[in-house]
Amino acid sequence: MSEVHNPSQPSSQTLAFQAEVKQLLHLMIHSLYSNREIFLRELVSNASDACDKLRFEALDNGALYEDDSELKIRIGFDAEARTITIADNGIGMSRDEAIAHLGTIAKSGTKEFFGKLTGDQKKDAHLIGQFGVGFYSAFIVADKVTVVSRRAGLPADQGVKWECSMTGDEAGAYTVAQVDKPGRGTEITLHLREGQEDLLSSWKLKSLIRKYSDHIVQPIVMKKEEWNEEQKKQVVTDEDETVNQANALWTRSKNDITDDEYTAFYKHVAHDFEDPLAWTHSRVEGRHEYTNLLYIPKNAPFDLWDRNAKHGIKLYVKRVFIMDDAEKLMPTYLRFVRGVVDSADLPLNVSREILQESKDIDTIRAGCTKKVLTLLESLANSDEAADKDKYAEFWKAFGKVLKEGVGEDFANKDKIAGLLRFASTKLDTPDEVVSLADYIGRMKEGQDKIYFVTAETFNAAKNSPHLEVFRKKGIEVLLLTDRVDEWVTGNLTEFDGKAMVSVAKGGLDLGALEDEAEKQEVEKAADEYKELVDKMKASLGERVKDVKVTLRLTDSPACLVADEHDLGMNLARILKAAGQNAPVSKPILEINPNHPAVLRLKYEDKHFDDWAAVLFDQALLAEGGTLDDPATFVKRINQLMMAMSGN
Repeated sequence: MSEVHNPSQPSSQTLAFQAEVKQLLHLMIHSLYSNREIFLRELVSNASDACDKLRFEALDNGALYEDDSELKIRIGFDAEARTITIADNGIGMSRDEAIAHLGTIAKSGTKEFFGKLTGDQKKDAHLIGQFGVGFYSAFIVADKVTVVSRRAGLPADQGVKWECSMTGDEAGAYTVAQVDKPGRGTEITLHLREGQEDLLSSWKLKSLIRKYSDHIVQPIVMKKEEWNEEQKKQVVTDEDETVNQANALWTRSKNDITDDEYTAFYKHVAHDFEDPLAWTHSRVEGRHEYTNLLYIPKNAPFDLWDRNAKHGIKLYVKRVFIMDDAEKLMPTYLRFVRGVVDSADLPLNVSREILQESKDIDTIRAGCTKKVLTLLESLANSDEAADKDKYAEFWKAFGKVLKEGVGEDFANKDKIAGLLRFASTKLDTPDEVVSLADYIGRMKEGQDKIYFVTAETFNAAKNSPHLEVFRKKGIEVLLLTDRVDEWVTGNLTEFDGKAMVSVAKGGLDLGALEDEAEKQEVEKAADEYKELVDKMKASLGERVKDVKVTLRLTDSPACLVADEHDLGMNLARILKAAGQNAPVSKPILEINPNHPAVLRLKYEDKHFDDWAAVLFDQALLAEGGTLDDPATFVKRINQLMMAMSGN
């Protein structure tokens, strides 16, 4: 390669890395060294992606092949120079692309990723794996990396040379120069660190390729070695040999694919460091023919909560790569799924616009969604402890996202509802969860409703005054503390014929669990406290919709409930925090006629308004709300304490 001059830009520039790249390189070298072999997997995976992208762009512009349509990846080494080279004839990079792709990390979740780093090498290695290592994994084994590339379609003198050394004065910076490069594609040369000499052998490199990259669609070629009798050693010949199987793994029979091969392919397609949690592989025949190989990751990606982030399904048509992140192939609430779909029916020139209107895509999407949900059901309902553990791991990572499907996917709402898990008053910690089916299975005799309470935290839910009568009667209540739970309960009104009922909305209805004596007691208390109720309504004025006597409380003097058709107070707070205008609705104050504070209020005259206001504010705080005027609340408490002490 020879450097050339382009008057529009310097022939060679030294540029500083983005700060995050420097940090990632340091972590890569120090935290991932024990997993050093992954460097080859990552670089080969990138080379394969580059070949796929060329094939896709060449569908509309065959000239990009430049009389070289046989896509391949070539790996070689030079023991004397202590270098390993990975080359491809894929799409290549322009100068600007080399700077953008190799000098910066333009990745959603970058800030959150670096915020979670601990300094503990083991823990950080795990996080780096979730984030994805890609090109920078080269620095695990190399102290200098040289990249020479030319984008397909550019003239030969528009090649780019990118070089970075991690030693000496230039550590933490890289140089970019314009060079001649006759063939398109990218060639990466690794100048190995001390102690990496075992990688400089044909046997070692081939074993790593077969271990990590056997599934790569493009041929991975190396120069063949033969025994030389005169020299009494293996010598490199001029003949190429293909090291990997070089066929599409998803097209093979499931019986012929090992778990290790499935796992290796997942790491390629998802660019993930960890093994997948589970996968499903199927071929659909009939009116629509397609193959899908879909994976559920172990860990959530950093952009999981970005609903606009691209999804993880690669689309192929007749084994020809078409596009990354075909978001139409999977609903948004399954955006964590990774894998490939290969259609036999779609046209090779399919575009994102065509996908929007394609009925074939709708069919494939429905089929893939069903496969993923069925896979989750098989884990959740399995009798095997290992599968149950896998589902628990899945739920911890992706449960909140799956909940979105209750309101988004009407066709599969019942399936999704069966997969949901919730904390409960029968369980001790938020990490212990119960399914709706299990809840129904242990309902009390005569119970015909599924009761739940929503709150911002587990402790707020578990200690809600609304649960007091349920504890007294031994009735289980689900504790819903994820923000998305308000969305879930708004769209899931019943399960398996049992109504979902909030314990903080409407009148208390325990059905057959409430005996006649209790009903009569409520009616009697309502008559007895009618004068107090009217007086409190007048005192509180616009702060309440109504004041009622209730027997739902056993320990607390009062609680707030929302009218049956009004917005719940927790949802109203969530909407307000999100900057949205929530419909204005006033709460109902329910008072406990058996509580000493309420009994005192019945005969209070001098400080009645203060007592009524304090009861309301206490109920609001117990509900997780905030006071409009905390100073006045404190002042009232102090005045009442002084009055009770006779001062």
